[in-house]
Amino acid sequence: MMKLSAQRDMNNRAIPLHDAEGFEGMRRAGRLAAETLDFIGPHVRPGVTTAALDKLCETFMRDHGGVPATIGYKGYQHASCISVNHVVTHGIPSDKKVLAEGDILNIDVTPLVDGWHGDSSRMFIAGSPSVKARRLCDVTYQSLMAGIAMVKPGNTLGDVGHAIETLAHKNRFSVVEDFCGHGVGRVFHDAPQVLHYGKPGTGVVLEPGMIFTIEPMLNAGKADVKILGDGWTTVTRDQSLSAQFEHSVGVTETGVEIFTLSPKDIYWQLAA
Repeated sequence: MMKLSAQRDMNNRAIPLHDAEGFEGMRRAGRLAAETLDFIGPHVRPGVTTAALDKLCETFMRDHGGVPATIGYKGYQHASCISVNHVVTHGIPSDKKVLAEGDILNIDVTPLVDGWHGDSSRMFIAGSPSVKARRLCDVTYQSLMAGIAMVKPGNTLGDVGHAIETLAHKNRFSVVEDFCGHGVGRVFHDAPQVLHYGKPGTGVVLEPGMIFTIEPMLNAGKADVKILGDGWTTVTRDQSLSAQFEHSVGVTETGVEIFTLSPKDIYWQLAA
């Protein structure tokens, strides 16, 4: 049975503490999210539309016992978010968006499985990447894993954010501060907020049973972003490349469990 932490997040929301049943539910949902991203990789290539990729993701999730949680969420009508090049997050799939040689893109999926949300995203490249694009993707992934490495009881969310920010800045990339990770489980977006920057030893103290996403967005240029008129698509103000990776994780008695690891051990991939 789920309990609530005595702590509250920065929005004064109580933070859920999940039991073994919750962790098992997140394993099922997280596995489908990872399998969906494994599946879509070979389909990412120049000449393909983002709408076609979205439809493939939807079909795969439905065929494997999930429902895309994003369809109908706050009016959104697609099974994924697909963010290409300077689009930071929440890119809307479109028949008009045709991938070109060297495009980088983030595909973000959240299958709902037996009431649990498996939330994950990964970077892909259509064709051959530029050196700069590949380095941005590599460092963004490394930043995600540096943050995850700080997840254990007694550490803080400030420790997580600091690890991400430190690695990003060391490599001369900026961290987007306008968006954050979030609690996840039976609720799509729950407490706590998970910032991708911060000071060590500050913020929520991690407790066993907390489940949340970590999803840093790094820009090759400045951190400033803007939301376009559709109310979803967020781009870098200076049109620089942006990359993001996301895992759903749970705090265990001794450390961390990553629910959205690839069964094929793929962390990010180039198109064939």
